[in-house]
Amino acid sequence: MAEVLRLRSASQCRWDLVALGEVMLRLDPGEERVPSARTFRAWEGSGEYNVARGLRKCFGLKTSVVTALAENPVGRLIDDLILQGGVDTSHINWVPYDGIGRLVRNGLNFTERGFGVRAAVGCSDRGHTAASQLREGDVDWATIFQKEGARWFHCGGIFAGLSETTAAVAEEAMVAAREAGVVVSYDLNYRPSLWKGIGGKDRAREVNSRLARLVDVMFGNEEDFGAALGYDVDGTDETFSSLSSTSYASMLEVVVKDFPNLKLIATSLRVVQSATVNDWGGICLAGGRLYSVEMKEGLEILDRVGGGDSFASGLIYGLQCEFDIEKALEYGVAHGALAMTTPGDTSMASLEEVKRMVAGGTARVQR
Repeated sequence: MAEVLRLRSASQCRWDLVALGEVMLRLDPGEERVPSARTFRAWEGSGEYNVARGLRKCFGLKTSVVTALAENPVGRLIDDLILQGGVDTSHINWVPYDGIGRLVRNGLNFTERGFGVRAAVGCSDRGHTAASQLREGDVDWATIFQKEGARWFHCGGIFAGLSETTAAVAEEAMVAAREAGVVVSYDLNYRPSLWKGIGGKDRAREVNSRLARLVDVMFGNEEDFGAALGYDVDGTDETFSSLSSTSYASMLEVVVKDFPNLKLIATSLRVVQSATVNDWGGICLAGGRLYSVEMKEGLEILDRVGGGDSFASGLIYGLQCEFDIEKALEYGVAHGALAMTTPGDTSMASLEEVKRMVAGGTARVQR
């Protein structure tokens, strides 16, 4: 691993990872559907934050989230949920609330888990949120990366696509992180709904291609590299989802050639048999070598949301522990699989459960 990434010493850093992103309130109707539900369970979550939360709650690392919340009871609920996950909240920018959300508000995410032939559905309500209004200069990155010290910075395409200003904030953070010797990771996490009103896919590709040049470790799924970076298949506007693992690896080699700053690219691999049964695995390319974890067929899914984020946090944990890359990838695949067996965006897995799965353990009852 040392040949691929150079990490700052943990003893010199307050944070093992700092994440930049919006944290929304997820409202989950359980076995019901959103249009007919009468009760919802509340969780916190969002792509970038989920990685920090998984690293703290499952793996015991020290993490902080940089975000903004409107100062009202909903914001304080999100804050309390973040605290329950053990993630530091000292870098939350609290924005005065105008009384009805005309100027600033907190994001909501209604999520149906799906079942069998019925796919999972997400409906976000996040316009004019506090996080989407962050601008360059709002965050003191020198204090976070240099005075406090951080080993790793994580952001992604969800935050970059929130508004016309957030991509510039992500770029500002990445530049500051690199100047401080902090490893930078980025999850492409393409969401068509986010980019629709600010230039669509063309704008997404322009922004992500610019940010990719500041990244050390890139994450994506079987769709992101095509949709977010423009690596089309056979001259069409298709994504990588139709490619074999071998062809996928060849395409990742093309990405590294175009972005030689990338030291590692990792992706979870998912084949959807139904909303509740997926095949699941992962591959990564590092140092010119391809590593893969064989697909686990017929993985039973309770809630697929956040599986990719938990894959990322498991892999980052392995890299920070200086495991060899193949073992780190196994931790990512195992943690992602376990996270999808429980409800909510964030992982409820324990480190012992991840270790047991990596070692080939079964689901026999633990007494």
